[in-house]
Amino acid sequence: MKPPIGLHRQEAATLAATENERFARLAALLGPGDWGKQTDCPAWDVRAMSAHVLGMMEFGASLREFVHVLRAGPRAARGRPVIDGITEVQVAERAYLGEDEVADGLARLAPVSARSRMRRAALLGGLPTRQEYEGRMETWPLGYLMAVILTRDTWMHRVDVCRAVGADLVLTPEHDGRLVADVVAEWAFRHGEPYRLTLLGPAGGHFASGEAGEEITVDAVEFCRILSGRATGTGLLGRPVPF
Repeated sequence: MKPPIGLHRQEAATLAATENERFARLAALLGPGDWGKQTDCPAWDVRAMSAHVLGMMEFGASLREFVHVLRAGPRAARGRPVIDGITEVQVAERAYLGEDEVADGLARLAPVSARSRMRRAALLGGLPTRQEYEGRMETWPLGYLMAVILTRDTWMHRVDVCRAVGADLVLTPEHDGRLVADVVAEWAFRHGEPYRLTLLGPAGGHFASGEAGEEITVDAVEFCRILSGRATGTGLLGRPVPF
């Protein structure tokens, strides 16, 4: 399967920069007791998750780090999906950093990483990359990975951290609503069935395709949590989307 890229280049760049900034701002507000709190990802507390996001920012900002992680990740995966090896390497290689250093690194790299990642997506976007997803191999354009998935990844981890520490999740229709709408478009592409979808909250909206079809009403953030595997969905909500 070759997922669609529904975001124009400039729009994807704006979303990446805003999301990086929002995650960095959230990290700067964390207190000493927040970093050790468990997230919805069983292997990660808030500190490990933030180290992963920092690692992904460095992956986007530095060609040297980009090449290093793409080499080290498959070795670390040991038969698991390569992304598991990549994230494991990112967290392990930043284990020595103090909490303030993680937060400072996020603030420093947030704008740089977004710009560099979009440049790389523009240069290499058409190249295919094979990714294991839901137990099967898919062919993704590299631009989809760099311009879409890495922004979704940071967004979902911002949701995770807010849930873990009890912080208010900043949501706006212009930013989060557009990210969610792109997730809806890929979800619809992947399941290919008629549907009527109402997503609630600032990031929500009304979406439909085809005649009749399953009718779904759910909070927009919870919709994404379900599709990412963090919560359970039935029917068409059982069809996941990469984050």
